[in-house]
Amino acid sequence: MLNVVATPIGNLDDLSYRQAKILTSSDMILVEDTRTAKNLIDRAKEMVKLDSPSTALKTPKIESYYKDVEMQKLPLIMKWLERENMVSLISEAGMPLISDPGYLLIKACIHKSIPFTVIPGPSAVTTALIYAGFKSDEFMFLGFLPKKGRKLQKLIEKIITVQEIVPETVFVAFESPLRIHETLECIEKVLPLHQLVIARELTKKFEEIHRGTASELQTTEMKGEITLIIGPSP
Repeated sequence: MLNVVATPIGNLDDLSYRQAKILTSSDMILVEDTRTAKNLIDRAKEMVKLDSPSTALKTPKIESYYKDVEMQKLPLIMKWLERENMVSLISEAGMPLISDPGYLLIKACIHKSIPFTVIPGPSAVTTALIYAGFKSDEFMFLGFLPKKGRKLQKLIEKIITVQEIVPETVFVAFESPLRIHETLECIEKVLPLHQLVIARELTKKFEEIHRGTASELQTTEMKGEITLIIGPSP
């Protein structure tokens, strides 16, 4: 059985008891970063032990699993699953497959008729949408924005096309703090009147929400993980 387990997007207190039980009963856990995953797994053990002190916890095999090694690691993982081991997939934060590794593994499980289940949890996308304050009945997730300027400009121009058809559409994307100002410059050229929201370090100690047009947000210093929301057509 494969478990696709959502994890906290920053605050370990958001780990659910169900997630903790799954992780502490796994034979193998696939992780993007073995260092940060250890903190999460230790917290999961604390939660389960606190609730059931007599529970015997497994010591799962921790397997590094990130984008560049997905194909390479697939045969090993499929062998574990075919032997009926319990394998759990987590990402660095949030839900695996959502701009994170896991797509190839899920496709392989479907092809081989290997069962899998999804254990939901926090999402930077929906958390940022609520903070934004826009009507979010209709929204589109863009994932990580293109790094190259021309591709980014084309993507932003497509937002105009979509909003001509569905004006209330809100767009959500992930961006690096190293590129956010270049992105704002590009948005200012194409969507100068659109209201934007930048959600920074969601659920963490230094969480911040910034609102304004692209030009108004240009002077804001940005560090940490960023979720960008582009509001509906003005």
